[in-house]
Amino acid sequence: MRHGEGRNSAVKVLIDTNVLIDFIAVREPYYAEALRIIDACDRYVIEGCIAAHSVPDIYYILRKSIPVNDRKEILKSLCSILTVEALDGHKIMNALCDEVFADFEDCLQTQCAVAFDADYIITRNGTDFTGSIIPVISPDMFCRYFLDKGDNNND
Repeated sequence: MRHGEGRNSAVKVLIDTNVLIDFIAVREPYYAEALRIIDACDRYVIEGCIAAHSVPDIYYILRKSIPVNDRKEILKSLCSILTVEALDGHKIMNALCDEVFADFEDCLQTQCAVAFDADYIITRNGTDFTGSIIPVISPDMFCRYFLDKGDNNND
């Protein structure tokens, strides 16, 4: 059985840090798709997840462009829309022992996606996830396959 088959609930996705930053920083030409994905999570069309370690990464990356109080409010809002998948010793040890991933952070993203039982990891850096057991999909392809066909499509 393919990962996620047999469930009647919404498609479950882990949203990678780069897509979240596209949304928060209104980065063009990626913003529109990131907005659609976050909006679909907010409307419970899909079930979204953020890896816990993405929160401090985003907070740090956007420090020069978004004031501290605004960053905090934005991240609080995102964390109320998305499930925050925590890191723990098991996930960290799995990532440290993994010999497939070249990038430790991407391996941690995958560990969080597995724990969340995600159907997909949405990222613009698909080639960084070639070792992932969770299928990877770009934001534009996700929108095409799941949101453009109508918000009720859960295939």
